[in-house]
Amino acid sequence: MVQIEKLATRTPAVSVDELLKGFYPSPRFGQVSFASYRPDPKQPSQAAAVNALQAFAGGVGAGDGGGLFKKLFGKKDATRAGIYLDGGFGVGKTHLLASLWHAAPGPKAFGTFVEYTNLVGALSFRKTVDALSSYKLVCIDEFELDDPGDTVLMSRLMRELADAGVKLAATSNTLPGSLGDGRFAAVDFQREIQVLADQFDVIRVDGEDFRHRGLPAAPAPLRNSELHAHMKAEFDGKTVAEDDFSTLISHLAGVHPSRYRKLLDGVDGVVWRDVETITEQAVALRFVVLADRLYDKDVPILASGVPFDKLFTEEMMNGGYMKKYFRAVSRLTALAREGQNHEPS
Repeated sequence: MVQIEKLATRTPAVSVDELLKGFYPSPRFGQVSFASYRPDPKQPSQAAAVNALQAFAGGVGAGDGGGLFKKLFGKKDATRAGIYLDGGFGVGKTHLLASLWHAAPGPKAFGTFVEYTNLVGALSFRKTVDALSSYKLVCIDEFELDDPGDTVLMSRLMRELADAGVKLAATSNTLPGSLGDGRFAAVDFQREIQVLADQFDVIRVDGEDFRHRGLPAAPAPLRNSELHAHMKAEFDGKTVAEDDFSTLISHLAGVHPSRYRKLLDGVDGVVWRDVETITEQAVALRFVVLADRLYDKDVPILASGVPFDKLFTEEMMNGGYMKKYFRAVSRLTALAREGQNHEPS
């Protein structure tokens, strides 16, 4: 028997303490390590990235001692405070970042870019700096700048953490000097963007999307009449959130993205009826956050309606946020494949 709930009826609340305690790798990356990463032998940059991150991990916390006086007047480390993994979708950047987090001593934080900006919104900038300045390592996954405010915010945050001796590590699909391109007048914020770039040594990770490497094409959307049979075959004895897609989209507008992780608590799978192409940019960007949280929690998807490669308009897929949308399509496709592992009897 499948227990059915609806995401569209959930309105989770998240305290500041819960936000801070949530800065660790998701269950999907809860047990990963450098040893469990499988570099593609055709892409030598992948093995090189493993070696670079292992060396970086060895330096985390190495400069401890000496207290505030040393931080203020001691000799500055000759190396940059951060390491930045640049590469395409599905080459294992998050796996490598989580492996670094597991290998490094604490206290430490691991979260997505949007989770850090949400933390600042919940705590205030100064309290966020105070909270994270005592950490040895701050890992930032999916580093992207969506607007000028985020550019200035993250520039200040990274600079102040680096000055406090915190090691930084980030992943992105965009080189740090190119963050913001196509989203806003990046030239007007070049100083802040350059401050960000100056914090990191860039490590390139090449390769093809492992989520589709050697795998069949994404399953075609189901018909509405097929959803319950597939739901029973895939999720018998589990809890499923079943929603009309349009209702879910409307509900997300009233739930802050910092709460999307908790929105999915206790959900083993999701079922969406009548998926349709999203035509509004703000709605699409919110949905990208949900897609990321679903992927973090490894929540399989069953869906009817349009296929996920038609979830965003062609204009969006070729616009300033195209990398976010391609990542979302890649991840949703992988989860849709997981959702049809069992054929109905």
